[in-house]
Amino acid sequence: MPGDGGLRLDALRWRQQVVGVEHEVRLLDGGRTTYVNLDNAATTPVLRHVQHMLREAEEIYSSVHRGAGYKSRRTSDLYEEARAEVLRFLGAQDGKRVAIFTKHTTEAVNKLAAEFPLERGDVVILSEMEHHANLLPWRGRAEIAYLPVDAQGRLDLGALPDLLERHSGRVKLVAISGASNVTGYVNDIHFAAEMAHRHGAMIFVDAAQLAPHRRIRMLDADDPGAIDFLAFSAHKLYAPYGAGALVGPREFFRLGAPQLRGGGAIKFVSLDDVIWDEPPAREEAGSPNVLGAIALGAALRSLEAMGVERLEAREHELLLYLLGRLGEVPGVEVLGGMASDERIGAVSFVLDGVPPMLVAAALGWEWGIGVRAGCFCANPYVMRLLHLSSPQVAGLRDEIARGERSHLPGAVRASLGLYNLEAEIDRLHAALMAVSLGEFKGRYAIETETGEYWPEGAQEAWSTL
Repeated sequence: MPGDGGLRLDALRWRQQVVGVEHEVRLLDGGRTTYVNLDNAATTPVLRHVQHMLREAEEIYSSVHRGAGYKSRRTSDLYEEARAEVLRFLGAQDGKRVAIFTKHTTEAVNKLAAEFPLERGDVVILSEMEHHANLLPWRGRAEIAYLPVDAQGRLDLGALPDLLERHSGRVKLVAISGASNVTGYVNDIHFAAEMAHRHGAMIFVDAAQLAPHRRIRMLDADDPGAIDFLAFSAHKLYAPYGAGALVGPREFFRLGAPQLRGGGAIKFVSLDDVIWDEPPAREEAGSPNVLGAIALGAALRSLEAMGVERLEAREHELLLYLLGRLGEVPGVEVLGGMASDERIGAVSFVLDGVPPMLVAAALGWEWGIGVRAGCFCANPYVMRLLHLSSPQVAGLRDEIARGERSHLPGAVRASLGLYNLEAEIDRLHAALMAVSLGEFKGRYAIETETGEYWPEGAQEAWSTL
């Protein structure tokens, strides 16, 4: 592994492979600056190799699987090559698993929840840190048991064996995040898998945040620590073209009827009968997002070429720098604490006395820095980290139900991509120092229906940014 200088040189090379990193934006005071994107946990920009691959694919784009012409056959080849790339990226080429293309992780979880065989009295174990995409689909499908988080927001996997024992014989699935999109904490998914399997349950991993930052190996299906089901999204992997993937046992997807039904999913249909096709075809009815899948495959190949372990080492280096600079800003509190071990580059924080939405607005309008503010689609987890009491949560719910969002809780999140540099974190540091001192260049007002802050004249200025 190269030293710090080697990793920074790598980062400069990687940065050149990302589209839009030198894009300029207009600021509130009329000046211009290069945009700093620290919102990668939501969506990453596109890699140049992916962009180039799509341009080539567009030239021969056609229907997949059911056309006899050259373009259709070649497009089908590219589509299936992308599917094989997903399995290679996860070390899941044992033939026992299948990759199903979806629109994103949310659709993948909903598909799995709809098709997973659950009966009255069955239990699904989730965790208190889950994204809404891995909370809501399971509600109403089974009894839910929650794995707790500790005071720092780390998942308490030590409580999993007891939870499995408490619901012995009834737990059918453990569904957890590979890494938090709020605190960045990485979970030991293979330990969780081993515990689940020991009690006759299966495991699903929401890898939307883990896949862009860590090497993932689902392991051989016969391994006690193997991951049964896993999903991730292309738009967090430098291919934001509307694709995602759900990977799971081939035999599982042969059971029952698919969630989405129509052309392409069948072998035969009569007026009173249907023979479903084999997976993955039976799970991909209709015309798929072919270009999105091709883009995902191209992105995964690019990341492998860069070196996933080198990307991880560089991110850790940058994460340490980010945490250090945040620690220098008076009034900043990092959710989950300042520990950097077992953490991806997603850091959420609050600034004492300044609403998160106002901080984010000032960073964007006055400094050209893109971050995210709010609860990051993980309301229960964020409210737990903010130490909100049950009466406070109930009061907020009532306010929101009335259409009043002025008091939305939350934090500011800065999330790193493979192309970010220390100089960009320095600009964030300077901006936060100014905001902490109340040095705003504009006057901001809140929109009560959205909870967002806008500077005076923003609607007129917006089109010129």
